[in-house]
Amino acid sequence: MVNVKPRSASVDTAEVDRFDRLAATWWDPRGPMASLHKFNPVRLGYIRDQAAAHFDRDPKKLDSLKGLRMLDIGCGGGILSEPLARLGAAMVGADPAEKNIAIARAHAEDSGLEIDYRATTAETLAEAGETFDIVLAMEVVEHVVDVKAFVATCATMVRPGGLMIAATLNRTLKSFALAIVGAEYVLRWLPRGTHQWDKFVTPTELETAFERAGLDVVAERGVIYNPLADRWQLSSDMDVNYMLVASRA
Repeated sequence: MVNVKPRSASVDTAEVDRFDRLAATWWDPRGPMASLHKFNPVRLGYIRDQAAAHFDRDPKKLDSLKGLRMLDIGCGGGILSEPLARLGAAMVGADPAEKNIAIARAHAEDSGLEIDYRATTAETLAEAGETFDIVLAMEVVEHVVDVKAFVATCATMVRPGGLMIAATLNRTLKSFALAIVGAEYVLRWLPRGTHQWDKFVTPTELETAFERAGLDVVAERGVIYNPLADRWQLSSDMDVNYMLVASRA
């Protein structure tokens, strides 16, 4: 049987093909995904803490996410899905790039983790009636064709009382200077062409998309790079990277 890449209204096929070509580099901390590996601890901690507060869990417990079904949409090679699974979450990782999913499955198996990886789209999952306690769209919305439609689709999969958490890039002159010129051309943290500045999403735009999808924004946080400590950290500055949390009543 011939495998056909899943297509949908929100998927940018050029983006899928580009990440397909990068699939083998996902778990190389010094490769093209190096900056994402550095970014991973701060987003992981934020997700854990927001989930623990919302679902009345102790974030210090090693299994603080046990019993929560979580979707990592646009999971790539699984570098976020794996640590969330280690915290006890029942993870479903979805990505339309088949090579990403193949890499993710192989790495999870080598790591002794059970993660339900699927080469599929948000639309396909929603049409199948899938629901989750938490839906994650981390570094994804800036790569889709229609942000409002994508968020609306993801929101249908958030169970009553559940959360949706998104991380993305703000569309500001500062983000153009740092995330495009600085990260891709000067520091070469990312391959050139990883991001398109006109597809960046402002917090107001994302908040509006959440609200129109029936979700209430309950938290927002910026993320900045600290060059002295060589790490990313939470901040009130949302001019470049930021995360939003929304809940369903």
